[in-house]
Amino acid sequence: MTKFKLPHRADRLRLPLVTALLGLAIPLAGCGVDRIATASYAVPEDYRERHPIVLTNAATTLDIFPVGAGSGLNAPSAGRVREFAKNFSTRGQSQMTVLLPRGGTTDAISQHALGGIRKELLAGGAKGYVAVGSYPVADPSMAAPVRLSYTELKAKVASKCGEWPADLASGATVEGWNNRPYWNFGCATQTAMAAQIDDPRDLANPRSETAPDTDMRTRAIMAVRLGKDPGTEWRTKNSNIGTVGGAN
Repeated sequence: MTKFKLPHRADRLRLPLVTALLGLAIPLAGCGVDRIATASYAVPEDYRERHPIVLTNAATTLDIFPVGAGSGLNAPSAGRVREFAKNFSTRGQSQMTVLLPRGGTTDAISQHALGGIRKELLAGGAKGYVAVGSYPVADPSMAAPVRLSYTELKAKVASKCGEWPADLASGATVEGWNNRPYWNFGCATQTAMAAQIDDPRDLANPRSETAPDTDMRTRAIMAVRLGKDPGTEWRTKNSNIGTVGGAN
């Protein structure tokens, strides 16, 4: 024979309350679970950190293709050499080097053009010694230029664009579900920005202030003293296209 105890009336009233409290406690038990992802990523979120612009010493080159008359330099080539010398005088960090082709069909013309190159370098403001050497021509049938080079400070992206360390549409992993920028994002923009920088030293510190425009400031001050508007007035005169060239 089995026995069981009937609850008293007070216990019968307390039992639904306890059951209700237990029912509320069950769903609340999951609230204490930490569901925040704590995984650490080696790839920075900001594209400026993934593809930073750095300052480095790199070679700047100019290829000149001499002609067979006079100094071996025509007017466009002479202008390129002068501009190259101008940049060298302000940014160059090493001596100028001139490499002549050796083993090609234009060796004699290139040797003859050396005097014209020296003349245009002086005209462009280049100073110091110029190292002259040669380089072997791999294919004599191809045009072999005279190569001028020097080292200067340049801005470039430290990383390499075009690399895909992870598949954007991979179904085997959940890496694409993280809603994070992919590796190449921002690399092309950083590279284009680095190529457009006139003076890489501007990335390290600002330039000094230039001299003020005294005439412009004096004009503005006199206008204020006379009670006039110190702003610049631009007057545009429109012409009637129908009257250009005279009346018919």
